[in-house]
Amino acid sequence: MNELFSHINSFLESLLFFDILFGQIEGSRIPFLVAWLIVGGVYLTLKMGFVNIKMLRHAYRIIKGEYTTPDDRGTITPFQSLTTALSATVGLGNIAGVALAIAIGGAGATFWMIVAGFLGMSLKFTEVTLSLKYREFLSDGTIMGGGMEYLSRGLSQKGMPQFGKILAIVFALFMIMGAIGGGNTFQVSQALGAIGAEVPFIAQNPWVFGVILATLTGTVILGGITRIADTTSKIVPFMVTLYIGASLWILILHASHIPDAFGLILSEAFAPMAVAGGMVGVITQGFQRAVFSSEAGLGSAPIAHAPAKVKYPVRQGMVALYEPFIDTIIVCTMTALVIIITGVYDPANGYGALIEAKEGAALTAAAYGTVISWFPTVLSFSIFLFAFSTMISWSYYGERAWVYLFGSRTSLLYKFIFLGFIIMASIVDTGIMVDFSFMLILAMALPNILGLYLLSGEVQRDLKHYLKQLKSGELDKEAIRE
Repeated sequence: MNELFSHINSFLESLLFFDILFGQIEGSRIPFLVAWLIVGGVYLTLKMGFVNIKMLRHAYRIIKGEYTTPDDRGTITPFQSLTTALSATVGLGNIAGVALAIAIGGAGATFWMIVAGFLGMSLKFTEVTLSLKYREFLSDGTIMGGGMEYLSRGLSQKGMPQFGKILAIVFALFMIMGAIGGGNTFQVSQALGAIGAEVPFIAQNPWVFGVILATLTGTVILGGITRIADTTSKIVPFMVTLYIGASLWILILHASHIPDAFGLILSEAFAPMAVAGGMVGVITQGFQRAVFSSEAGLGSAPIAHAPAKVKYPVRQGMVALYEPFIDTIIVCTMTALVIIITGVYDPANGYGALIEAKEGAALTAAAYGTVISWFPTVLSFSIFLFAFSTMISWSYYGERAWVYLFGSRTSLLYKFIFLGFIIMASIVDTGIMVDFSFMLILAMALPNILGLYLLSGEVQRDLKHYLKQLKSGELDKEAIRE
């Protein structure tokens, strides 16, 4: 099995890295899709007039329910859509991904994660707006949205039906593989590393962990989206509160070290360690982990936002601005500060084995354990919940893509494949699995961002029209006042 993943990795590398075409830069390979995400984020930030800064206050008012109208269409509130999407994004990308980024790229990777989060807000705004604009209300009462819909239907309306269909199919295929890779196997391998460090029996018999997790996951995902939503709504608030609370406690205890930590982040962002492969390597690590954390530009989260009950698509796009802001700029930065202040990212401090094995979750647990001795046990449980919630959300994303390609009658087959990979991930080498996961997740951005480029003019026009209505007071007049 390791040989299979190795061959797939080599194939994906040949497709995704710039050095195949342009050679190496500063001794470090530049993933093509990382550059694709950076350019896309900058382009959309400028084209949308820095919506990621200007509309945060208005987005907060939407979340509070101040702009509810009688003409809103959907099944859940904008706030519920936001929390559903966050249940899939706030997870091991914040815990394991940040630790790996800093261990591989140095403290400077944190700076580029924050930059990626800022640019990701514009990507998220655009893709969620398009998801609402081209969502489809099905006869069974459910709503289909996400990249498959706006790539196929949006580009069809622009006179490119065949091209749009091809992009939608490619996107759906990558979504399925991304769900099985980053949304499944990466979660399992990282959770296994953290739990195994606290429970020796699991470390010695990893397949047991795989069977238990597959059983629990199957119980939820076989019950459909209603059971998935009910489950995530119960466990996500608890685990996020616990994790952020512990992070704040450590940062408060080490408040005097925070300025030095930020100084190290800034200095290494532009003059990074030699081991990181130069500045290009640090930028790559920062953006890769940020994208895996917030999913901005991937087209996955718009599926969760599609059922939002709103009148104007751009309105939910503005709500989605808070996703990368909370997930990457706040939570990932807090994790990074704890990692840097405790020094566990430095192999010289005795954590080289975890770094080499790419056990990011276990590395983060060790960082928190240096300050709160009993917290690794609690964090291991939290990591399990993070992984579990992310997996059941991503199973739905992949299932929607599967249904788009093969029809609803075959959705049960996809679910059993998804569960099978949980057990497989508990026995396959985790290092290869992690690389495999990140490549599959990044690959989703290729068709998605191409679609965002082609359809961004529509979003820009809708945004300008909305802002004109907002300035005139028209939107305030139509809002329902309780």
